[in-house]
Amino acid sequence: MSTSNEKKSADFLKQGGILAMASLLVRIIGMVYRIPMSNILGEEGNGIYAVAFEIYDLILIISSYSLPLALSKIISAQQANREHRNTGRTLKVALRFAVLSGGAFALLLFFGAGVIERTIYPEYSGVQIPLRVLAPTIFIVALLGVFRGFFQGKKTMVPTAVSQIIEQIINAIVSVAASYLFMKWNIESLQQAAWGAAGGTLGTCLGAASALLLVLFVYWIYRPVQTKLERRDRTGREETYGTLFKILLLTILPIVLSQTVYNISGLIDYKLFGWLSANRGMDPVAIKSFVGVYSSKYRLLCSVPIAISTAIASSMIPSAVAAYTEKDVSQWKYNISSAVKFNMIIAIPCAMGLTVLGQPVVRMLFASSNFVLGGHMMTVGASAIVFYALSNVTGGALQSIDKMRMPVIHSAISLVIHVGIVAFFLSYTNVGVYALLIGNITFPLVVFILNLRAIKRYVPSYRQEVVKTFLAPLSASFWMALAALAVYGGLGFVISSNLIRTLFAVCVAVLVYFAAFLLLKGLTKEELFDFPMGRRMYLVARKMGLMK
Repeated sequence: MSTSNEKKSADFLKQGGILAMASLLVRIIGMVYRIPMSNILGEEGNGIYAVAFEIYDLILIISSYSLPLALSKIISAQQANREHRNTGRTLKVALRFAVLSGGAFALLLFFGAGVIERTIYPEYSGVQIPLRVLAPTIFIVALLGVFRGFFQGKKTMVPTAVSQIIEQIINAIVSVAASYLFMKWNIESLQQAAWGAAGGTLGTCLGAASALLLVLFVYWIYRPVQTKLERRDRTGREETYGTLFKILLLTILPIVLSQTVYNISGLIDYKLFGWLSANRGMDPVAIKSFVGVYSSKYRLLCSVPIAISTAIASSMIPSAVAAYTEKDVSQWKYNISSAVKFNMIIAIPCAMGLTVLGQPVVRMLFASSNFVLGGHMMTVGASAIVFYALSNVTGGALQSIDKMRMPVIHSAISLVIHVGIVAFFLSYTNVGVYALLIGNITFPLVVFILNLRAIKRYVPSYRQEVVKTFLAPLSASFWMALAALAVYGGLGFVISSNLIRTLFAVCVAVLVYFAAFLLLKGLTKEELFDFPMGRRMYLVARKMGLMK
């Protein structure tokens, strides 16, 4: 591989690393604040919160969630062709789209919340209360997404990363405080759990508003640079606003459809579980409680490593689009291969760790709730992390070569299979809520297989290296799991504290994985340098005798 390709890949990996580290920090903050909030709301409140957020996420995706990804794709292609005037005009078009779409769907959610509860989710009474609190967030996030997409198209992930961290900090503080106060103020209400969930969603709204103020300030600083670039544009290309709007819409639609299919699976799962479980005689409070455990334990913990894969896939697209625009197939393949490898280095040990230490981790974080069921869910369903990582990256690869419809088609096919699997297990077996886990594993697995087949068809020369990408992380994770179980079990003879035993086991697991992966030569020195803090990790590895 050429030095030029390696340098370009290093640049995208570092930008992806910035976004991935921010996403990791955001998820950690999210997990930390969800612990007290989960305990405040109780399982019933968590169930209402989960359903409200699934509805909100779906409407957000339809209205504006695709804007950062779509805008970054369009602007990165314009940047590669030095069309700076079109870059500025695209931003204006996107802002108008965000105002119209975000505003319309915000009003729709606010005034339609009662109808959604009565006609679609009667099993989750009270869900309209948090939905109305979430409604203004649709409009705020639409505007926020435009500026994030603009800067990502410029190949800088810093504004997105910093704004995500600020957003989550405000979200965490407000969510915990508001959920506690709303529960306290409505202690006599039959809808106390729903009001508590509404308090949690208030943090989402105020967090997004704070992030929007930050990116507006960054753009205000950057605006003179953009103006200067537009004045120096010598390409002579200036698209009409109508043409740019059409380009934006054609780019958004496939992403919207793909993401809608991804997210609607959660709503369908909750509806199927509520409906079929009620038909078999399950109590409504029990239904909301099972969904609460599934969403606030299993899905929350899995979302941390999945967020990293999403960040890498998002940061990969501008560089991959530029390589495709410049007809540099070699660079494109190198970017995709690097993204897959980076994802597997993180996703495989996370999945293995949560499989063997699922119950201790859930017990450590959620001691006052049903940690036994939550722990069993982690053991059964943690492998989904790997498949979501692979489906995210391969979907981004197809989008980067203008095969925007393929991830949509693949997600739709997988959704049909997913619904059949979940409905079958809920109707004809006694696995109960574990049917949702089975569906959560098979859905991204099918998407990944179909995405990979399409990539092979459109780029026949693409080959993913197997040994260092998959086998080395898997082998290192195996030794990591053995070490973690040995430490956790061994300490049980000396100390009874689950917190101390789990923390020691996790620390040992990280060190063992790091050492085993480098001993297996999973990374070269140059590849390690491409990672965030790679040089520091190399110095540590050299002192430990793991690298030369």
